[in-house]
Amino acid sequence: MPGGRLSQQERQRIASGLADGLAYAEIARGLDRPTSTVTREVMRNGGPVGYRADLAHRATENRAHRRKKAAPRAGGAGGSGAAGVAGGASAVHGRDGEAVREYEDAFATLFTQQGLPHMTSRVLAALYVTDSGSLTAGELGGRLGVSAASVSKAIAFLEVQGLVRREREAEGRRRERYVVDDDVMYQSTMASAKATAYLAGVAREGVGVMGAGTPAAVRLENMARFMDFVSESIARAADQAREVLYAKPGWPHGESEVTPE
Repeated sequence: MPGGRLSQQERQRIASGLADGLAYAEIARGLDRPTSTVTREVMRNGGPVGYRADLAHRATENRAHRRKKAAPRAGGAGGSGAAGVAGGASAVHGRDGEAVREYEDAFATLFTQQGLPHMTSRVLAALYVTDSGSLTAGELGGRLGVSAASVSKAIAFLEVQGLVRREREAEGRRRERYVVDDDVMYQSTMASAKATAYLAGVAREGVGVMGAGTPAAVRLENMARFMDFVSESIARAADQAREVLYAKPGWPHGESEVTPE
């Protein structure tokens, strides 16, 4: 099975496969590559609809060039700094550092395609691929090569969405750590359910304003009923998933539960 980076010809074959409606696994078999390689390639370069072979090849070359320039600053001779720590962790666990970086890029691209701002997506992906599930602002800035202000803005957005939480470091230290864990995803899902329920309430208020039985009122009532059903289903599924997948000894059922209003 061939290894290394994809060639421009392979990227052209990926683009052709996508245009023909082939699944990632089928495209990968034609290239004698792992399915994960094709999946990462497509997701970090525009997705199945926006993928362009020439743009993907150029973007990969640019990323490789940036990494070569950043490597001496990030790791140094002693492997210090956030990037050095990340590289060391990859070595300890037997990971392929390049594959980890490619996966992180693809993960961030997926978040962006789902509506998160680009920098916010990069911060969230970086947090998820760390074994600790937490980084300081300085570690995030060093890992991503961005300013503290950029990290702060991204974290503020993620907090509002319930996707990260803050933890104060040991007593006497002023630094904060930004954390993702199983319960953060639960809280984010419940916040989404609550927002959907709120939208249903606003739609239902419009029924009285527009006049019961009018076409506009019927449309708004149908919207409210739909959103109510979705909100309740999301909340119920999140509770069930949390109980089955993430239950811990001594964790009372319903703790931190948020029910849609």
